[in-house]
Amino acid sequence: MNPSLTRALRLAGLLEPARRLELRKRMAEARALPDAVILGAQKSGTSSLHYYLAQHPGVVAPLRKEVHYFDLNHERGEAWYRAHFGRSGEPGLNLDSSPYYLFHPAVPARARALLPQARYVVLFRNPVRRAYSHYWHERDKGRERLGFEEAIAAEEARLGDAERRLAAGTLARSEAHQHCSYLARGRYVEQLERWFAVIPREQFLVLRFEDMVANPLATLNRTLGFLGLPPIDSVRLEARNTRRYEPLAPATAERLDEYFQPYNRRLEALLGLPMGW
Repeated sequence: MNPSLTRALRLAGLLEPARRLELRKRMAEARALPDAVILGAQKSGTSSLHYYLAQHPGVVAPLRKEVHYFDLNHERGEAWYRAHFGRSGEPGLNLDSSPYYLFHPAVPARARALLPQARYVVLFRNPVRRAYSHYWHERDKGRERLGFEEAIAAEEARLGDAERRLAAGTLARSEAHQHCSYLARGRYVEQLERWFAVIPREQFLVLRFEDMVANPLATLNRTLGFLGLPPIDSVRLEARNTRRYEPLAPATAERLDEYFQPYNRRLEALLGLPMGW
C-alpha cells in the first residue's frame, strides 16, 4: 500500500485494526532501545547530567527527558517505549533518564528483562540536602501542603505498604511513594542493593552530585568514558533545575544527618568509596 495513502487512512480511522497493529509493530521494531539509563536519584543532578550528555554528538536524546517507562508507563508496552528513541542500526548512543527508576522496587527486574546489556548511571547527593530539595520541589508543584518537619514525620504513614505492593505488582501506582518519599529515597544503599541483586555491578557508574557541581566537565567526561564515548571539551555547563529556598533549620539538619549516617556508612561499604557526607 502507498505509504501516503496508508497514513491518510490511519488518520481517518479507516484502516482495519489488524493492519494498524501490524504497522505499529513494524514502526516499533525500527526503533532502538536505550544503551544507557540515568536512574536517579531525584534532585541529585540528573537533569543537568542529561543536558550535558545530550550535547555530545554521539548521544541520541529521547523525545522527552523522562520517559518513565519502567515505573509509570510499563503497561504501555515495549513498542511505546521504543518510539521515544532513535532508529535501530543508526549510529549514536540512545539515552533514557528517569530518576524514579532508582527508587521504584519493580524497575530493576523490568530493566534487566529488556535492557540486560545497558549501562546505568546513578547520582547520589547528601541525603539531607536531597530530601529538603525534594520537599521544595513538591511544594512548588502544589503537591505538598505540610511544613518540612511535618512532612517527614508523616512520611511512614503516607507511604504505608506501597513499596511492598508495587514490588508485588498488586499496586500500579502510588502518588505518596513517588512524591512524598523524602527520607526513603535518601536510603540509597537499599535501592542500590536491589539493583545489584539483578544486574552486574560493572554495568553501573556511581557519581556524587557534589563532585559534578564542583567540576561538571570532569564528571561529564568520566561518564562519557564509562559509556564508551570520547571526551568533550566544548559544552554548555549551565546547571538545570536549580532553586534557592529558605535555609533548613539547623536542629532538623542535625537530626536528619544522624538518621542517615548508618545508611551512608553501609553505602560506603557496599561501594568501597567515601561519600563525604
